[in-house]
Amino acid sequence: MTRRAALKVPAPAEFDAPYFLTCPGIGKVTTDYKKNQNIFCQGETADSVCYILNGRIKLTVLSEQGKEAVVGLLEPGQFLGEGCLNGHPLRTVTTTAMEDCTIVTINKSVMLTHLRDEPAFAGFFVAYLLSRNNRIEEDLIDQLFNSSEKRLARLLLILAHYGEGGVSHPIDIDISQEMLAEMIGTTRSRVSFFMNKFRKLGFVSYDGHIQVHRSLLDAALNEKPHLQRGM
Repeated sequence: MTRRAALKVPAPAEFDAPYFLTCPGIGKVTTDYKKNQNIFCQGETADSVCYILNGRIKLTVLSEQGKEAVVGLLEPGQFLGEGCLNGHPLRTVTTTAMEDCTIVTINKSVMLTHLRDEPAFAGFFVAYLLSRNNRIEEDLIDQLFNSSEKRLARLLLILAHYGEGGVSHPIDIDISQEMLAEMIGTTRSRVSFFMNKFRKLGFVSYDGHIQVHRSLLDAALNEKPHLQRGM
């Protein structure tokens, strides 16, 4: 029997983050938040990391001129506020519940202790950060090189979780065209135009929530003219 087998150390891929983070302990608090309630706000002291157990979170930034922009959406299994681990003294974004949420808040010192003393958790967290970094790079490339129409198509596919089992799920959160416009860097009127176009082409449909169809993914991947006209 190997030492690994004897100790039954879980591989990072098998690590149960929700179980580990909700185990009772000093410096960890599990809190329920209502829709539209802030978890933390831009400018507040950054002294903890949060982990989303349930629900989705909106990230917004307020400029010095008072303009607010949506810069991201986070879902269950994702962290927020991890910038404090890199020495950021203040929160750089405001985080707001888009629906009822359950959040685990881990004190900064406790989080650092877990990363030092728990190899399985450290491996899980590093893998998460690498995946998040790849997503940020993809978002930047998308913003720099793709049309606003194709950026909207990509965002809808992400929100519908395309690629998980080869099927999509309805976008079951309230997300306005204005919010979509902020996230892809265009105007609400352009988003409205593109959404109507996608619906007429059969890429999306509405049944209480937006349903994204496989044809939108095919159009985006194959660079069909549908996503090139009307820029």
